Amino acid sequence: MERPLVCVGALVWGPGGRVLLVRTTKWRGLWGVPGGKVEWGESLEAAVRRELAEEVGLPLRDVRYAQTQEAVLSPEFHKPAHMLLVDFFATTEQDTVTPNEEIAEWAWVPLLQAPAYPLNTVTRTLVALAAQEARP
Repeated sequence: MERPLVCVGALVWGPGGRVLLVRTTKWRGLWGVPGGKVEWGESLEAAVRRELAEEVGLPLRDVRYAQTQEAVLSPEFHKPAHMLLVDFFATTEQDTVTPNEEIAEWAWVPLLQAPAYPLNTVTRTLVALAAQEARP
């Protein structure tokens, strides 16, 4: 029997105060944030640190929980999937991205310019939450 996949992702602020967006091979040309599946026995924070190191080569600091979302058979995803997406906010001191094979393109952008990118729905929600929290 199939079960939902638990996945993690992070909206990361780099040293220039910009956030990292990536276009992956899995979201039909849409942009998002790096992340992936949680492995058996792995904590959520350990998973997000590992995934960001694997996908974009960035060590994370100040990792904090942002929100949990659900994507049930999203037409934006490259195959039928039911995912629980645990989102984090984090920072990094590096801005050199070392992409793996899943990352087709990346950009460091000011947070308020991120919605101008063709973001997948779950990333659009995460970016909106970050913008709301950034307001004084």
